[in-house]
Amino acid sequence: MRVTQEPLLRKFWYCVMPMSALGDKPVGMKLLGEPIVLWKDATGAPRAVKDRCLHRTAKLSLGTVEHGNIVCPYHGWAFDGGGHCVKVPQDVVEKPHPFGVPGYRCAERYNHVWVALEDPYYDIPEIPEFGMPGYRQVIEFCDDWGCAPLRIMENAFDNAHFAFVHKGSFGDTDPIPPPFTLEDTADGFIMRTEVPVRNPEGMRDAIGIASDRTVRRTANRFFTPFFRAGKITYPNGLENILCTAATPMGENLTRFVQWVIRNDTEEQVPAEKVIAFDKRVSLEDRDVLESTDENVPLDAGEGRELHMVCDKPGITMRKKIRDILRAAPRTSAA
Repeated sequence: MRVTQEPLLRKFWYCVMPMSALGDKPVGMKLLGEPIVLWKDATGAPRAVKDRCLHRTAKLSLGTVEHGNIVCPYHGWAFDGGGHCVKVPQDVVEKPHPFGVPGYRCAERYNHVWVALEDPYYDIPEIPEFGMPGYRQVIEFCDDWGCAPLRIMENAFDNAHFAFVHKGSFGDTDPIPPPFTLEDTADGFIMRTEVPVRNPEGMRDAIGIASDRTVRRTANRFFTPFFRAGKITYPNGLENILCTAATPMGENLTRFVQWVIRNDTEEQVPAEKVIAFDKRVSLEDRDVLESTDENVPLDAGEGRELHMVCDKPGITMRKKIRDILRAAPRTSAA
């Protein structure tokens, strides 16, 4: 699958950055190969339009934000959050302008910015624990990885790599992963299992358990195409929900955005310790994933890759994505 060559991938919400990354200046990036620019309007809400002025194609991301509108750095044309041109400074007489740049759906959710290039099939994923009493959010990463988004998603549901990739952090030495179940959902699936793991010093600091070993009871939810919310419950009652977005910027370029939601406090476990351990784990994954082929085959029978029984979660997500991409166009949800 080449992400920039699949038009239907434009019909999903993608998490692109924390709200804290949007300051007073516009920010440019690519989403599915499309150049977009993001900024905050006069109300503080995030906005997104194509990062090209329709006058002489200058990048709007090199411009400024004035009165909640984005202003082109070349000739000062101004555009509102919907992409409509609201000002041409060279006009002798002010008048309405019937033209603009393409605007995209943009929203703030979970203290992050989300963008959909076209009418999305599904809503932004629901994470019920967010904002609930007794839970907090720790914002962790927003890094660009040199791999396909599907590689990151499959890896998040692959328990067979722990003994090898994560032998320096938490991986158990047994290469055979424990059994799991898959529950189908309207927009993905939920994988449930219990995984015995080592509990080295950095992990002890992050979860508040002192023993050398522990068990993770997981309910890992996949949201088509590239988001997961994986709840890990530990024997001490800690719930650690890993929320991971693999946002496709271009071929072999994916924005890895992650935060966690936990039912503990900063006094019990400082956020910096949570981030430090998860960073250690993610870097172990990154080294391997950036060596993989960017063109992930969606058909398990193609023969370009071999599969194990424990690869079922990844094969299932490939099928779900393939079914959407290969289906006839259907009415989109707003």
